[in-house]
Amino acid sequence: MKKCQKCSKPATVHITEIEKHTPNEIHLCETHAQQYLSPGEEQPAQNTAVSILAQYLSTGTVELEQREIKSCPMCDMTFSDFRDQQRLGCPHDYEVFQEELHPLLETIHSETTHCGKVPKRAPGASQRRVQIIKLRNDLKRAIAEENFEDAANLRDQIHNLEQPLPE
Repeated sequence: MKKCQKCSKPATVHITEIEKHTPNEIHLCETHAQQYLSPGEEQPAQNTAVSILAQYLSTGTVELEQREIKSCPMCDMTFSDFRDQQRLGCPHDYEVFQEELHPLLETIHSETTHCGKVPKRAPGASQRRVQIIKLRNDLKRAIAEENFEDAANLRDQIHNLEQPLPE
């Protein structure tokens, strides 16, 4: 991993400038990248791509600071800890960091729900529990969107699945 050319932090922004057909690579941490990309009084206005990147970095820092405040009540993991370790601390982290993880999972897997095979040995009750959890999430979403007809249908499906199986 490359280090920032202005300090010892890891470089998170890599810029390649081409001057007279010669590429010049610049490796900067987020703080120094903001300074580099923000137009100073003596600098001319930035081109569109650079200004978009500068805008992203400035808003990204605020979002990162807000994510740092939120931590899991069970394991005290923050989203930054997850990014550093690339592992979640406990099952509750999926709920705590749902907003942050959803786009990440969508990007990596192109889906946010499991659509693969289920082991044949998995008990039917386990599969029913998974289905109930999915339906409850759909129910929450339908209520939030004020789609009460769908919510009523989902409620009924959940009620039917929660009935004990005949033996």
